Amino acid sequence: MRTNLNLSQIVDQKSYFGFAASTGSSVQLNCVLRWNLTVEVLPGGEEGGGGDSGKGLIIGLGIGVPVLVIVLIASAGLVYLRRRRRAAEDPAILGALKSLPGTPREFKYSELKKATNNFDDKNKLGQGGFGIVYRGILPKEKVEIAVKKFSRGNLKGKDDFLAELTIINRLRHKHLVRLVGWCHQNGTLLLVYDYMPNGSLDNHLFCGPEKAALSWSLRYKIISGVASALHYLHNEYDQKVVHRDLKASNIMLDAQFNARLGDFGLARALDNEKTSYSELEGVPGTMGYIAPECFHTGKASCESDVYGFGAVILEVVCGQRPWTKKENFQLLVDWVWWLHREGCILKGVDERLGNDYSAEEAKRLLLLGLACSHPNASERPQTQAIVQIISGSVAPPYVPPLKPPFVWPSAVPEGTAVEMNADSNMNSRTSSITTGSSWNVGWTPRYTSRESNAAGDYVSEP
Repeated sequence: MRTNLNLSQIVDQKSYFGFAASTGSSVQLNCVLRWNLTVEVLPGGEEGGGGDSGKGLIIGLGIGVPVLVIVLIASAGLVYLRRRRRAAEDPAILGALKSLPGTPREFKYSELKKATNNFDDKNKLGQGGFGIVYRGILPKEKVEIAVKKFSRGNLKGKDDFLAELTIINRLRHKHLVRLVGWCHQNGTLLLVYDYMPNGSLDNHLFCGPEKAALSWSLRYKIISGVASALHYLHNEYDQKVVHRDLKASNIMLDAQFNARLGDFGLARALDNEKTSYSELEGVPGTMGYIAPECFHTGKASCESDVYGFGAVILEVVCGQRPWTKKENFQLLVDWVWWLHREGCILKGVDERLGNDYSAEEAKRLLLLGLACSHPNASERPQTQAIVQIISGSVAPPYVPPLKPPFVWPSAVPEGTAVEMNADSNMNSRTSSITTGSSWNVGWTPRYTSRESNAAGDYVSEP
């Protein structure tokens, strides 16, 4: 008898083999002449289950490899789409930049990276809502520069970048920071400005006791320069430009302490028929420098810029930030107005100056600062008058002894009774309208300054 048997489906992985024969009721003598046993062992575990492990490996490879291929293809597709989208955006931005009149210099990213030592924190000059400013040195020209690196690479960041570049590129004034060039590469946005060796004004006003106080002559010179720059923006340029963020930290000082107004990230040019600018995102700027009407209208105007300039004047003359609490007054302007009412306004002059200042000039600036800080926009002086007052060609403005209340809206509905109150300390001034709905017309918000974290309180009564 000769036969081939496949025992792989019958016996276990480990088995004993033997030979047997059956002859029924007969008795026979059998002899195995030749036999051959072939055993094929698949790789797997030592004990039972090796076959299952092999099957699992095969199934895993069969599923995993196609999934991995699909993931790789999808990733490559996303990278390709992003590059195409960026390639579509970049020509639009670059086209807008290169079409600017008198196009400033276009820098390579590698140039600015080398100039700032790879944007080393040691070269950081300042940081704001739009990005970080670094000091750099152009290796070929050996010229110091200030590089503003925008922190937002999204669409809003590009809008801010283009707005600042298109506005500052067209402005030409000795009291504005000069734009040197720009860079837009690999989604990174940078603007290059003249380097101001004396930094920002606030660093000199609030330098601490280890440094000498800024002299009176320099303070007056700085205020005069900022007024000239603001008048240029509002009246002498082809379009009215509202800065929207006038404050001491945005006033730069060159080697001779000439004021240079900078940071045009919030600035906007107004069409000829418009007098204000608004955004859906809310009221931009820094608390203490924002005019009260902006919180109601959401609009920035030349008058709101003047309000910010008034806060800067008081800040420079008094050596105090706008939200500084003085003698129970929540804001610097309220304290100075109280001094004016008491007939001792010169007590507001920075005490670090001692008697080393001009009393006539100090009084002129303090009164001008109060006039610019008038709660009602229509009562604030225009920039032309401001420049004349600072130069001394026009007398200081009249400022009422009591700070007028802020009334909004200016037109009171018919049939309402208006009651104005001012307490004896002028610490809080309120105006209220009595109607069935207790509609308030006089208020200024309670806020926390982002620079000082000091709360300033204004009162509104129903």
